[in-house]
Amino acid sequence: MPEIPATSRRGLLFGTAAVSAGALLTACTSNEPKSAGTATGNAPAADDKPGKPVTIGFAGPQADHGWLAAINANAKQRAGKYSDVTLEITEGSNDTAAQIGQIQTLINKKVDVLVILPADGKALTQVGLQAMKAGIPVVNLDRIFASPQAYRCWIGGDNYGMGLNAGRFIGEQLKDKPNAKVIELAGMDNLELTKQRTQGFDDALKNYPNIRKVARQAAEFTVESGQAKMAQLLQAQKQFDALWNHDDDQGVGALRAIQQAGRDDFLMVGGAGAKSAMDAIKADNGVLKATVLYPPTMAASAIDLARALGQGKGIGGMAELEIPASVTLYSAVVTKDNVDQYLPTGFS
Repeated sequence: MPEIPATSRRGLLFGTAAVSAGALLTACTSNEPKSAGTATGNAPAADDKPGKPVTIGFAGPQADHGWLAAINANAKQRAGKYSDVTLEITEGSNDTAAQIGQIQTLINKKVDVLVILPADGKALTQVGLQAMKAGIPVVNLDRIFASPQAYRCWIGGDNYGMGLNAGRFIGEQLKDKPNAKVIELAGMDNLELTKQRTQGFDDALKNYPNIRKVARQAAEFTVESGQAKMAQLLQAQKQFDALWNHDDDQGVGALRAIQQAGRDDFLMVGGAGAKSAMDAIKADNGVLKATVLYPPTMAASAIDLARALGQGKGIGGMAELEIPASVTLYSAVVTKDNVDQYLPTGFS
């Protein structure tokens, strides 16, 4: 078993710092340099030439959100591209005890590598340690375990980067407008990811002294909560110039509230990368002008990493013989100028 570097990372809980998932890992299972491919979920699979057979166990939470459903779909699709990969996928559960049981079943089956997106990273740390001690390397997907000894590689999104890039985009749109006002429709305030997204957004706005954030509401990542909280914001704020919404699922409800109020006097930036948001950006006939990605393609890249671990390979284009200890994905901003490139990654 490879030695685990004692590195620490920002605790990421839900659910996107150098390149996007599809671009970085299209060549990750070969030691020979390969082209970067595209930043979509349909990027060329890594090193398609069959190698040593690898059985990958995949365990994630219940797919009760569009992003989580896309995680599962990306993992299955990527594994299907490889004739040398067998994917053992669990049903998924938000109950930590049930998910631990599912992972222990995969450990008992003696899979070659585990990919785990834990319902609760801290609560599932022990089962990650159990797998590693059993000689099964773990790719920890997005929600991070409490100990770096519980995984061989972590891959996930950048919540702070989401907020930062949303703030930069809005800042550039409003940089010449005196006394500009922005509002924020956040996610769940009890989640660390929400705090990180807000902090990144606030830090970006510090570079634009003409812009002031005048209101913020936290929703719950659902269509219903997005609509209700957005309606409250619209009633309280009769004039503002931009809105940043943390999550495209709750953004569906936010857009309903905006349409019902007959408002079109501001621009909106979404978060995560839902297909509905990208379709609206492409149509360019409403307030939604951009969305900041938290790419579910990370699950496809996790399969690439797991296959590389199982076959004892590194990442193409890098000198090291081993895969990295961590990969943080870039939160790209999707606008009408590049939406066609990212549409294949949009989730329902």
